[in-house]
Order: sequence, then structure tokens, then C-alpha cells
Amino acid sequence: MMNRVANLTDVVLEASIVGSFSRIGFAVRSGLVAEFRTPLCQQTPPSMAGRTVLITGATSGIGLVAACELARLGAQVNFLARDPGRAETARRRIADAGASAGHERDDVWYGLADLDDLDSVGAFAANLSSRVTGLDVLIHNAGAIHDHLATTPDGIELTVAGQLVAPFVLTEFLLDRLRAAAPARVITVSSGGMYFKRIDIAALAETSPSGYSGAARYALTKRAQVALNTQWAARTDPSQIAFHAVHPGWVRTPGLSLTLPRFARLMGPLLRTPAQGADSIVWLAAADRRQLGSGRFWHDRRPRATYRRPGPPGDPPGMGQALWDWTAGLASRSGAVR
Repeated sequence: MMNRVANLTDVVLEASIVGSFSRIGFAVRSGLVAEFRTPLCQQTPPSMAGRTVLITGATSGIGLVAACELARLGAQVNFLARDPGRAETARRRIADAGASAGHERDDVWYGLADLDDLDSVGAFAANLSSRVTGLDVLIHNAGAIHDHLATTPDGIELTVAGQLVAPFVLTEFLLDRLRAAAPARVITVSSGGMYFKRIDIAALAETSPSGYSGAARYALTKRAQVALNTQWAARTDPSQIAFHAVHPGWVRTPGLSLTLPRFARLMGPLLRTPAQGADSIVWLAAADRRQLGSGRFWHDRRPRATYRRPGPPGDPPGMGQALWDWTAGLASRSGAVR
């Protein structure tokens, strides 16, 4: 009876959108649904001692909280950062989190790269590969909304370059390290905003400033991330590497307040804390892989539909393959992936 009530409550929350994506959804689910309560899906994720993690976007917000929690669970945390000052501050906080649970402080390492510069992403991956023999978990968390159109020297819009092509490049470069740690997993942090879009390669490729909306391009890119997650899963032996996409809900972060101030003010106390937003990311990194499968889209520790009603129709057959080919072409054009 309890499970039936929990499942019905979860369905109602998910249909409501606001109830699901806000802190209400997290509060209700964390006290009710099985994924937060049963031994295989513990409230506190199991130890990650001896496991190596790479996370992007770990100098603030959700990424920093996730990195700290992974260190607290015993993982050796590596992260990619752009600014050396912020990176060093984050490194100390992550190391302190690990030390508070009795782990080594020197298990935290970072490298500098700009996700908008695909060659620097390749150089970062080569540097990391020289330091680790295996990579258990790769987390693509970095994300930003740009308030005006800008492109890389290769002519790729910055949101697409940093949040679609760069993760593709990083995954491609690190496949051998992921396979060496098999069973490994790759986690892509998407957004509930992707529900308002369908895959649109022409819109992703658009570089005209006329009518540019940073929020719309962000949502398009987040939709594409989920589609590529499915493609990676279909092309990869899940016993070697599993692929997961997850959306954290509506989280109060400095980035949200800066780029979507009206939304941040409107939602106010309903916004999740960064710790609530990071919960499913950490859980996916640590949970028993037998319950997770591969190629799914997650929210609050449960797999979710990638399209919902009301919303745009699903994608026609072959669109995921077309997106893969287009993204791989951009990565190859940059010279980062041969």
C-alpha cells in the first residue's frame, strides 16, 4: 500500500511540473519514494572509496556541492576549471569535505581549460589521462546561459560549443580511461527546460544575432544533450560504460539569479538548494549500477520521460543519428577529435 501511495504521489508531482521541479518535489519524494528508502537505493549513497571521478563546472553551485559530496564519500575528485583563483578555492573546499570524512586531502586535482576552446579541452583530457589509469565516473555538469550571441573561432555558438560539443570531445578522449575502470558511467546534467524544445539542428547551428535568445539556445542544447546521451548508450556496451542524463530541478544558484532574475524572483522560496539539486547526480555516481541501466533520463532518483504533454512532439526517426553526425562533425572540424 505504501509503495502504491508513493508511486501515485510521484506521478502527480511529475505531472504538475512546479510540484516536481521545485523543492516541494524533493521534500516529498525524499521522505516517500522507494529510491530514497530501500537498501539498494539508500538515502545516503554508498562509499566511493577507490573510485576516480571527473566533474566539470565544480567551482560553484550544484557542481561544487556534488564534488564535495563525492569527496566525502571517498572518491578521488578531479575537476576542470577555467579560472585558476576560483579553481583553487574550490579545490580547498572539496579537499576539506573529504578530510572531514577521514579521506586524504591530496586526492583532489584540477586542470585548467575553457570548454569554449575545444583544443584546450583535448589538452586537458590528455593531461588527465597521464595522471589516472582509469576513470570510474565522468560528470558533465558545466552550463551557462549567454545573454548575447557569441561564437568560437570555429564559428560555433558558445552554448553549443561548451555544453554539447565539448562534452562530446571530452567523452571521446576519455573512453579508454573509462573502459579501463569498467564498469564506468558518464552522467550529463541537463535541465527541465529541455521539455519545451525538440531536436532542431538548424536552430543549434544558427549564428545570426537577430532574435537570439540565450535561454532558448540553452534549452535547445539541453534537449540535444539528452538525445546524445541516448546515442552514446546505444553505441556502447553498458557493461563497460553506462550513460545517464539527469535534470536537477529548479535550483537557486548564482547563475540562475544572474541570467534569469525574473524567474528566480518569481519562484523565490520554491527553488531548490544546490544540495537538493546535486542529490540525483551524486546518487547516479554511487548507486548500484544494476538498478540504473543505461541511456535513461533521471530526476529525483527516478527515470523520466524525455518528452511530456503538454509540450512539443517527439522527434522523427533518425533525428538522434543526425544530431550525432552533426556534433561529431563539429568536434572533428575543431581538430580536437580526429
